[in-house]
Parts: sequence; structure tokens; C-alpha cells
Amino acid sequence: MNKNSITDIPIKGLNVTKIFTTDSTETLLISLEKGKTFPTHTSPKTTLLVVLEGKIDFHIENKIVTLAKHQCYSFEKNIEHYVTAHKNSRFLIIR
Repeated sequence: MNKNSITDIPIKGLNVTKIFTTDSTETLLISLEKGKTFPTHTSPKTTLLVVLEGKIDFHIENKIVTLAKHQCYSFEKNIEHYVTAHKNSRFLIIR
């Protein structure tokens, strides 16, 4: 996987939908099933992650940030990270 893009390669339990795009920003809706992992990657832009439902662990820079419904976390571009789901979860990526 290209480490700074989210590809169309299917991963069981993971769904990525681009819901809004302009020249300067994009918003992605991520659905991740309980026990599944969104693989390690980087973002090409500073990003805001907003949890809509469920509970996830966001792994970045040797730390784990646990986020639940309506919590958010921002992070800088080009930093490797990945996500695991405690339960079926949906979150937005705004970058």
C-alpha cells in the first residue's frame, strides 16, 4: 500500500467512501468493523479525525489514543499511523 494514500484495494471489514472533495480539502467516511485494522499509512495533509459512532484506537508515534463517539483527534501530515476498532465504528477523515 502506498503509505500516503488510501487505496481502492479491498480489505475485509474496512470501507472507505470519499464524500466531499474540493481543490483544497477532502472528507472521507471510514467504516471499520470490530476487531479489524485500518493498515499503517500516512496522510498527505494535516488531518482531523472525528468519530461518529463506535470506539477506536488510533496508533501514532508510539502511543495509542482511544476515541469514542463525538471525539476527535488532529495530526500532522506524513506521520505513520493505523486504526483498530473496539466495536463497529464510523469516523470522518477531514484533510
